Amino acid sequence: MTSTYMGKPYYPAWLDNLADDVTGEGAAWDGVIEGAEAVHEVVVAAREIYEFQDFHYAGPCGENSFLEDYTSSVSGVPIHVIVLVTFDAAGKAQRLVVNHRPRSSVLLLSRVMLERFAGTPLAKHWENTP
Repeated sequence: MTSTYMGKPYYPAWLDNLADDVTGEGAAWDGVIEGAEAVHEVVVAAREIYEFQDFHYAGPCGENSFLEDYTSSVSGVPIHVIVLVTFDAAGKAQRLVVNHRPRSSVLLLSRVMLERFAGTPLAKHWENTP
């Protein structure tokens, strides 16, 4: 998988700077994913499932937030993503809110994530995927 922004390789620096009590919320899963280890694992899994990430924007959003806007595909199906990362007072990523669209792509990603996390404690976030 390749991730590029403005023609250069991109890696989200915030991913290696998660607060211990970071939370992740998104339309592609049920509930809130809690804790640095779990959030990191889910983000890394999604990045592995994406066939590519073509960033339109990755940068500051207000004083304590970071915004990512990118397109990708999952199993050949296009998916568009907006990620808002909010930082705590220490500068660590405290909250991630991930919006995937369109709905059909969200459901596909959810099914693939359910397969990826089957048999793990994180599977509960995808068990109700249609």
